[in-house]
Amino acid sequence: MKFTAIIERECDGHVSLCPELDIASQGDSIEQARDNLREALELFFETASAEEIKHRLHDDVFVTQVEVAVG
Repeated sequence: MKFTAIIERECDGHVSLCPELDIASQGDSIEQARDNLREALELFFETASAEEIKHRLHDDVFVTQVEVAVG
């Protein structure tokens, strides 16, 4: 399955988030944060019940930008 990975810099590392399941991880680099998120997702699917997966899975996730006035 394919999921969205949102990765952003935070302090000295990177934080990764899968919004479809609200699962996050982190790493020292973008690649490590992505790989750690993949591992967290795989572990979730190995251990979660079908009911939990259904409850947490958001089918429609839209990633976009918004413009706001600042100051």
